[in-house]
Amino acid sequence: METTVKTIDQQTNTSLTLNLQPIGVIKNKIKEPFLVADDTGLSMKGSLEEARTDIHALKQEISEIVIQKNMVDLLEGIEKYSHLVILYWAHKVPEKNRSQYMVHPMGRQEIPQVGICCTCSPARPNPVLLCPVLLCGRKDNVLSVSGLDAIDGSPVIDIKPYVKEWYPQKKVLVPDWMKQLVEENNDYDFTR
Repeated sequence: METTVKTIDQQTNTSLTLNLQPIGVIKNKIKEPFLVADDTGLSMKGSLEEARTDIHALKQEISEIVIQKNMVDLLEGIEKYSHLVILYWAHKVPEKNRSQYMVHPMGRQEIPQVGICCTCSPARPNPVLLCPVLLCGRKDNVLSVSGLDAIDGSPVIDIKPYVKEWYPQKKVLVPDWMKQLVEENNDYDFTR
């Protein structure tokens, strides 16, 4: 999956080329996402309680990130970090289901619709997703991580170190519905 997109810079009226090339692939036991995007919006597979169970299990799951052998030098020194941010492509979201602009977060009808950019939904115009993970180890071109919410076979498009001081710590505003979702699903201890 190498993607080249040609576009026009609206400010300068010059041609731009965007290239996206995966650097690796995710390997784990997660075969299907718990959240499904279709023509009607987002929905969870199964009940809310089943989704919570899946989310909690997913956060404990050890995933492997297999970097292309010719790119192994990208990982030099990565063992010095405890946490990483993984950027990956939601490859199982069909292109026709990426046109949703308004959704009920996590497909929950009791939460008002919001713009897709207000959510962490995989159904986005460009399904680039990110996830902070705990680095459990490295062997050559393979990283073992926990807490990765990607499914098996997801292309990895980048890896960055997680440096908490680079992220806002104070006066971070989050809507009440998002606080509720976080409280319901965030019992994972990233310090282990």
